[in-house]
Amino acid sequence: MVAISLAGPVWPQGALYNIDPTHTLVTFEANHLGLSTLRGRFDRVAGSVMFDKVGRSARADITVETTSLSTGAASLDARLKGAEFLNTAEFASARLVADGFTFTGQKISAAEGALTLLDKTLAVTLKAKHFNCYFNLLVQREVCGGDFETTISPSRWGMDSGPALGLADSIRLLIQVEAIKQ
Repeated sequence: MVAISLAGPVWPQGALYNIDPTHTLVTFEANHLGLSTLRGRFDRVAGSVMFDKVGRSARADITVETTSLSTGAASLDARLKGAEFLNTAEFASARLVADGFTFTGQKISAAEGALTLLDKTLAVTLKAKHFNCYFNLLVQREVCGGDFETTISPSRWGMDSGPALGLADSIRLLIQVEAIKQ
């Protein structure tokens, strides 16, 4: 499960937005033997974002439940959840904390942060492909969201078994996120 913690480093001023799990999805893509692209997703994501439009600052804290991984192939899912990859029995979640946001006008264009996988935290940069805020009539609150992406090398986190499955050591990570102002 993805969870956002308000404890820890100083949060920017602004408003708190909780991740909407029905409009948030984390997916990944990996080259498979140069033949095709393996795609998968994580179905359970949680977290929050502190967003200050005026001060042009933000901080996101997102947790992904790695046990919710799905590629559509049960045997592959079991292998990716196993000890040689995500080791979900020991590490049931991954966490992304981003606090270095770049703005272009009033919109977020990039985010610098840290991704924790297998109890190892490394820097990542996410590019915003889309970002916008609007007043949602269904929930009667402001909603902000966007599409963010980065490319990671699993071997940096100790996952060196990709080549045994014909997977490149380059995973495109895509985060579609919407968050509701509290």
